[in-house]
Formats: sequence, structure tokens, C-alpha cells
Amino acid sequence: MRIKIELNSDERFPEWAIGKHAIQAMVYTHLNGTPYESLHDRRGFKFFCFSDVFPSGPFGPEKKTLLISSPDEAFIETLYEKLLPNERLYLGKHALNVLSIKKFSLMPKRAFITGSPVVLRAPQNGRFFTFHHHRSLEYFIERLTENALVKYSAFTGENFHLDGPLFTRLVPRVRRKGWFDIYVRVNIRGRYFDVPGTTWEYLEAPIDESNRDFYAFIMDAGIGELNSLGFGFLNPKKEGKRGR
Repeated sequence: MRIKIELNSDERFPEWAIGKHAIQAMVYTHLNGTPYESLHDRRGFKFFCFSDVFPSGPFGPEKKTLLISSPDEAFIETLYEKLLPNERLYLGKHALNVLSIKKFSLMPKRAFITGSPVVLRAPQNGRFFTFHHHRSLEYFIERLTENALVKYSAFTGENFHLDGPLFTRLVPRVRRKGWFDIYVRVNIRGRYFDVPGTTWEYLEAPIDESNRDFYAFIMDAGIGELNSLGFGFLNPKKEGKRGR
């Protein structure tokens, strides 16, 4: 389930002025006084994700959009009730005007596109995976699949098995100097880090009736690591728009 928030600003400021930690803080602030107010301190998966603000570019009077998703419908219902139409939404040092708020659900299709970079832990207890340093698509797919299955099991209590990899075809969106990595600066526990991730314009999934609920879950929970910090957000890919 999802929330779509349309925003603009009375002032003009650069895109980088609102980081992912500011959006995460806004979500947690709106959960105060609800059954989810302790979610920030809970260990383990938080089971929500959010997109990059789009379209990219400076903030100003032009309309921007933020999507928040979760497989927990009660979480989305709670957050939706706390987000007020026409409120001033504070993200870090900047106040944005809420133009509209919409709550909706989507069904998974056989392909996805990322709405924010996908982050994975590196092998052998390293920090974060990059294609530049680790050079292994096999590890990327295996780790992505394993992470999704562990999350699904933690959320549902089911021991679900997937016959094969999470995605059977992957087309990257960004290529720089032959690699796919991009870096996003985030604030984690008061310290700033450049977190590497990858964006994908086409992720093909072997969806059928036996695994449709699983793919519906990952579409709203996010893929990879740091989902509650706005990484690994997924949207269904429109039919007829394949990556090359």
C-alpha cells in the first residue's frame, strides 16, 4: 500500500538540501502518538520505504512528488491519517507546502523500475557493495534474493522458497565509466556517509500465482538494505516499456 504526497515550496533551494534522513525523520515524527511511535527504536526491519523526490532538480513552486510504501496496511492508514492536507511539511530546514495526499494500492507486474538506489551489504562483512570494487553481478543477485526472502519471512512468519533468483533480467539505469554505482550522502546516527547504490530501469520477475503475494510484498517493502532510509524503492514497470 502507498501514499503519494505532492509538494512545492515558496522558496527556491537546491535538491541536495533535503536528504533522505530528513524525509525519514518526517515519517517518524508523524507517527508520534500512534501505535507505531516506537518503530524508530525497534531492532530489525521497519517494513516501509520511500522514493526519491521527483522530478529531480531544485525545489520551488514547481510540483514535486514523494511516494511512501509499506506492506503493512495499518502503517499506511496510520500515516495517512496523520498527514494533514494543506499542512506545511518540514523536511530538515525547509518547509514544503502539501498540495495533495493520496492513498492507493498497486498490483505487482512482471517487471519493476527502481524509484531510489538499491543498496546491499558487501561480502565478508564489508560495508556496502559496489560493482566497481566487487565486480560480481552473481553476488548482487544472490544477496538481493536472500535479503528479500528473509524480510518476507520476518513479516509473514512463513518459510517461503523462491525457485530461482529474485529477478531474471536486470537493466541498469545509470552507467558511469563502465560501472553502475551512484553515491548518496546520508546522515546515519549523526554522521554523514556516502552510500553507494544502483538504479535499474528494468527488473524482470518470474511472477506467477505461487509467488504473487511475495512480489507484492517486496514492491512495497523495498529491496536490498536501508529501506526505511529510502533505498530500494520499487514501482511496477508499465507494459511495453522495456529496458534495452
